[in-house]
Amino acid sequence: MSISLSLSAQEQLYNMNFDQWHKSSGTWYPYPEKATAQQKVWDSANKGLSIIRANTTTPDNGHLAPGRKDGSAAKIQSRSVFGIFVAGNLFTGVFHKTSGTSGAVMTFGAPFTSRPKSLSGWYHYQPGTINYAKAPHKDKKGKTDEGSIDVSLLDCKSLSAIDTAKEKFVEAEKNPDCVGFGKLILKEDTKGYVKFELNIEYKNDKTPTYVVIVATPSRYGEFFTGSSDSVLYVDEWQFNY
Repeated sequence: MSISLSLSAQEQLYNMNFDQWHKSSGTWYPYPEKATAQQKVWDSANKGLSIIRANTTTPDNGHLAPGRKDGSAAKIQSRSVFGIFVAGNLFTGVFHKTSGTSGAVMTFGAPFTSRPKSLSGWYHYQPGTINYAKAPHKDKKGKTDEGSIDVSLLDCKSLSAIDTAKEKFVEAEKNPDCVGFGKLILKEDTKGYVKFELNIEYKNDKTPTYVVIVATPSRYGEFFTGSSDSVLYVDEWQFNY
C-alpha cells in the first residue's frame, strides 16, 4: 500500500510534452479538440486575438527538443497588434476574455496535489530589444527583453480570476496561499535548446491543491513592457520527485 500511495502522489500534468493541440476558427488551443475538462490544463492569450485570427502561442513540429523525431514543441512569441504590445504566454489555467483595450481576464492554476522537487525540460529563448514600455518599467526600453518560467503550488479552496488591465498582481513568494515556488529568469539568446531544472522552494509542509506554471518570452508583459520580437520555445517538461 505504501508503494501505491507513493506512486499516486507523483503527479504529472496532461500535455507536458506539448504534443496535443487543435485549431478552431483560426485560434490554436494547447489541448485536443474533444478534450475533457481534466485535459484542458494549458491555455494562452490566443483567444483574446481570435477576432483578427492571430496567435501568440502555436505548435511547432519543426523545432523540437534534442532527441525528438516527431510531435511538437510550443512556440511562444510576443507581438505588436495594432500598435499594442501583446506578450506571448503559456500557462496552466483559463483565458476568459479581453478587458478594455489591451488587458485580459485569466484564471491561473490547475488542480494538483503533489509536492515535486523540481520542474525540468527544454527551452530555447530568443530575446528581442524592448520596444514597448510602460510604468513602472519605462527605463527598460531599448534594453534586451527577459523571459521567465515560473511554477508555484497553492493551497486554497478555489482560484480567482486576474484582470491584467488593472495591473494588480501578487508575486508567488508573497501569496499567503503559496506552498512552494520557483522562478527561472531568461536573459540570453540560448542559440538553441538548453536543458533546465527549476527547483521548487517550499515555504511550509502543506499539501497543495493547485499548480500555476507560466512561461513567457517577455516577463514584464503584465505591464505591457517587452519586445515584439521575443520568442520562447518549450518542449518535453516534467515534474521530478
